[in-house]
Amino acid sequence: MRTAEPLPLEAALEEARANRDRLWKYCEALAVGNTRARLTGPADPETLWREHVLDCAAALPLLPQEGRVVDVGTGGGLPGVVWAICRPGLSISLLDSVSRKCIALQGIVDSLGLRNVTVVCLRSEELAGKDREGFDIAAARAVTAAGPLAELLSPLAAVGGTLLAFKGPRVHEELDAVGEKWSRLGLGDPVLYPYPLDGKERVIVRWPKVKPTPAAFPRNPAMLERKPWWR
Repeated sequence: MRTAEPLPLEAALEEARANRDRLWKYCEALAVGNTRARLTGPADPETLWREHVLDCAAALPLLPQEGRVVDVGTGGGLPGVVWAICRPGLSISLLDSVSRKCIALQGIVDSLGLRNVTVVCLRSEELAGKDREGFDIAAARAVTAAGPLAELLSPLAAVGGTLLAFKGPRVHEELDAVGEKWSRLGLGDPVLYPYPLDGKERVIVRWPKVKPTPAAFPRNPAMLERKPWWR
């Protein structure tokens, strides 16, 4: 594990501001969706913009201009919709297993006219069975701890691809629990990209996918916490 240089946050936020009109429409649609399906939490566009959209935009310097991306446990489309708007060359799958969220999210995607987005209503292990190692980037925000999350994401990322996870103040504790065993999932060592936003220190963790993930992963979701893969 190593810490990279801080993300060029101002450049990322400028990219978001350049797309503000469409991103603001997304905030408005998500605010309505939150009152119906509890997609994310806040129900006012300003809070969604400040605490969620700009946070998702912080990762833009780590993204390619083109490629396939899967956003696991997307909820209301964060970060996938933000990335789709700012990087129209990306093909983004928004993955969630809760049908009411998928229905609401599809309505948001349709209202925004996002042709580079697909809503996929499956569990991550089901998608891994259908499209294993088919994505250039497998990402997640506010899903679970780093160890279990890597098990969910790694079977989806192609060799040569990347895993990205938005994490908070417990990131070092989560990574230390796994130690140096990431290669069991076909991953290289994690790299941390810190960035300050809205008065808080945040971090994006990036793992390179260096070899195929063993067929045994991902396991049944009940095993994720009960029997950690690294023990």
